Amino acid sequence: MTQYAFFFDQDICTGCKTCQVACKECYKLPTNNLYRKVLNYTGGTWEPNEATGGYVPNGVFGYFTSMACNHCVDPACVANCPTGAMQKDEDTGIVWTDHEVCIGCKTCQTVCPYDAPTYDDEAGYMLKCDMCKAELEAGGSKPLCVTGCPMRALDFGTREDMIAKYGEGDVEVEPLPKDTTHPNLIMNPHRDAQKSGSGTGALVNLEEEI
Repeated sequence: MTQYAFFFDQDICTGCKTCQVACKECYKLPTNNLYRKVLNYTGGTWEPNEATGGYVPNGVFGYFTSMACNHCVDPACVANCPTGAMQKDEDTGIVWTDHEVCIGCKTCQTVCPYDAPTYDDEAGYMLKCDMCKAELEAGGSKPLCVTGCPMRALDFGTREDMIAKYGEGDVEVEPLPKDTTHPNLIMNPHRDAQKSGSGTGALVNLEEEI
């Protein structure tokens, strides 16, 4: 089986959300639904400076993470879906949703460590990134989020090719959880990245952004 994977360079992402917007516009997603999210993780404080009357940074850092479904080796959504609506393609490793049998119970959303599935209130079923499966089957080479990234912080290909090109990377950095599902994400961490579970920062996205 060929396993497709995303590559993400956390160190050069500027948080412009072009990937997020390109995806949302192409698939005409409802207002409260996103396939890809750009997370803003930051920490530290600004302390008063008596000498200047201004402020100086104290351990200030911040970076962005572009996150969609990671099409895991052991997807919790597939393992826990009560109707079999969540499927992992045997040829490509893409995890996709069969809307014909999805009942919108949100079990997949609950168990996914990356909060990838999202519920469509109007349609009554779950939505999720499928790596632009139809586009790839029609002859496309990369998902729209990848081609839309102006910084080339995203890339796509077989997991084997992504590792050969970028190395093994590390997915256990904040704000991502510890690896329990073996995500097909090859990530180059930000220079200030903190390890999952031991970070001192927090997500600062406004609610409407995610």
